[in-house]
Amino acid sequence: MKQLICIVCPKGCHLSVDEEKDFAVSGNSCKRGETYGKMEIKDPQRIVTSTVAVTGSVYVRCPVKTDKTISKRLMFEAMKTLDRITVPAPIRLGQIIVKNVCNTGANFIATRDIR
Repeated sequence: MKQLICIVCPKGCHLSVDEEKDFAVSGNSCKRGETYGKMEIKDPQRIVTSTVAVTGSVYVRCPVKTDKTISKRLMFEAMKTLDRITVPAPIRLGQIIVKNVCNTGANFIATRDIR
């Protein structure tokens, strides 16, 4: 039995996930907590944040993040793709920097304007 704290909403329910009983979740106060508990044990997902190199600006780096969660096991591979990227300014907030990161369907997007 694994113990988790749900991070889907501000309640922070204390979840228990029983791996021997088909990932049965208890302690949740909503359906989203059950979904989170099962996913966190089977295949944890995270938003990845980082920066990419920038040319043509006073800023040398631009902050980026994935536009949806990706499997935690792919995080380092996703970060490696950013090591090879240099983006010319100007960059717009929400601009796609890398499409389909690690074939997940998620994109790295800029999280600020760079002039």
